[in-house]
Amino acid sequence: MTDTVVKTGAASDRKPRLSPEVRRGLLALGLGNTLEWYDWMVFGLLSAFIGPKFFPSQDPVTATLSALAVFAVGFAFRPLGGILLGTLADKLGRRKVMLWSIMMMAVTTLVIALCPTYDQIGAAAGVILLVCRIIQGMSTGIEAPLSTAHAVELVPEGREGFVAGVISFFVNAGILLASLVSYLSSLMLGGTVMADWGWRIPFIVGAAFGFVVVYLRRTLPETMKPEELADNSTKAVWGGVRKHWLSVLAITFVVGAAQAYNYAWNTGLPTAARSSFKEDATAVFALTTALGVVLVVGSLLIGRFADGRSISKWFLITRALSIPSVFLMLMYVRPGIGGFAAVLLGGSVVLVLNMTLYNVVTSSLMPKSCRGAGTALGYGIGVALFGGTASYLLVWLQSLNAAWIFPVYVAVLSLLSIVFYLLAKQKNGIFIGR
Repeated sequence: MTDTVVKTGAASDRKPRLSPEVRRGLLALGLGNTLEWYDWMVFGLLSAFIGPKFFPSQDPVTATLSALAVFAVGFAFRPLGGILLGTLADKLGRRKVMLWSIMMMAVTTLVIALCPTYDQIGAAAGVILLVCRIIQGMSTGIEAPLSTAHAVELVPEGREGFVAGVISFFVNAGILLASLVSYLSSLMLGGTVMADWGWRIPFIVGAAFGFVVVYLRRTLPETMKPEELADNSTKAVWGGVRKHWLSVLAITFVVGAAQAYNYAWNTGLPTAARSSFKEDATAVFALTTALGVVLVVGSLLIGRFADGRSISKWFLITRALSIPSVFLMLMYVRPGIGGFAAVLLGGSVVLVLNMTLYNVVTSSLMPKSCRGAGTALGYGIGVALFGGTASYLLVWLQSLNAAWIFPVYVAVLSLLSIVFYLLAKQKNGIFIGR
């Protein structure tokens, strides 16, 4: 049951080829995801340096938690970004909103890179940082769900697995780039300079990259037909969202469970290693860079394997695997870079399986007429409730010597995502793939 445009006939054993226009469109959409995730992950990775600069405290863990709290506030505004920009995407078209989204991220990243610290302008520094994270939260509230929806609407039917792999590749490239730039900056400048001003370098890199992506997105193809836009009022869009409320609920947990696992591995564990267990920052960045390599290569392999196969089936298998694998993190409960490496890389295989497929799965649960609003709403709520709080929750539980609670929490989220997905699929069906 498909309702997307730019499709070419029934699925067959031979996969339809992609036109140059579609390939350029996928590149522009993918690079936008690279930027969004690069900027988002850099803040999390550098929170131990940012915290003391904007939220001074005698206790470095307290300062780090303050920075992570701002990190979480950005997540809280993702649902608002999804509601506002997702509705506009269904009413005005995908291309305009995709352009606005990346401009918001590029400008605010530049502001963070150049923002004075608490010592220079007092509490205003923290306010500026908070406002930038709010705007970035609204931007990311639409970027991931809409770029995936836009991509699956561009490609021929049967190539949804390819889209999953390509978009995930660009997402993971952003995560890898964030780790790599942070690692190289720390390696070349040293810990003292990084704590002083070196943390700004990765943000400057992100801002420059952002304006390149803005240029590329000016020529994105539009997948909403003029007659579809003419008939799609705000009332009609949200009427469709209400009708498919169970699908929105499923999206919330599908996204939330994946993101809780993701942020635990990509920011929570590295932050705990540096701030709580006092691991060497350069060694931590080297290992998170290795994790990024696994995610980048793995996403392409999984996308290639899943292309032409049932996305629904593979989602259920990979999500079930995440339930036992999240308990690997219980191995890292005391200082030791070897234990950190074992946990980080040991859980990477299941992580890449889940992160490759989940966004295409969420797009498949909503009809095209309200896909922008519905997927963005579920995505924003899921990330805000479960993803944005994961890093803070993990570090806090470790400080209380109760780290075992976190994997139980993520396992329950994963189980609920399976249940709600099956219920939504039974009631509403799926609108992309099979």
